[in-house]
Amino acid sequence: MWDGLTPRMEGELVVLEPLEAHHAADLFEASRDETIWQWLPLPRPTRPELDALIAEAVTQRDAGEEGPFATLDRATGRAIGSTRYLALRPEHRGLEIGWTWLDPAYWSTGANVECKLLMLEHAFDRLRCIRAEFKTDARNERSRAALAALPAQFEGIFRRHMVVPTGLRDSAYYSVIADDWPQVRRRLEERLAARRGG
Repeated sequence: MWDGLTPRMEGELVVLEPLEAHHAADLFEASRDETIWQWLPLPRPTRPELDALIAEAVTQRDAGEEGPFATLDRATGRAIGSTRYLALRPEHRGLEIGWTWLDPAYWSTGANVECKLLMLEHAFDRLRCIRAEFKTDARNERSRAALAALPAQFEGIFRRHMVVPTGLRDSAYYSVIADDWPQVRRRLEERLAARRGG
């Protein structure tokens, strides 16, 4: 168990709160666009499938295996996506940030930038991580560009890493380590400030 893994975290645009069954209705509405699922390792879920996925994520959290969050629009309180800590290695002070998706209406709004800032801030400043890693389908140019913009360090391609609905996936790996964190924090804060116009 990693104590304090999934607190409620508030930003100006988004709030991250521990994923629960009551988020399902909002998340189902937010997940309807097929483009969200193009690069994720499962197809767009039906409502019963989404309920089962959330129940599984809650079980994994309660077992100390993962740290899933609902991403809320702070202005409305509505769940607009999800993200999580996974591949937890508390003994090595490392984890992965992944399973991140947002309603496309919130793409390019700063919501994902702030989500990453909140998660990395918690990982490095409170959990005392020395490494946070990310992986994405090697063909997912949008995700790879977003990771490069953090900036996260590209570490290479894991070939034939996963079986996904469309076939076999090569995964691109990226990381931010504790030495990188001050620069990454500044960059994320600058990007958010630019969106606010100040």
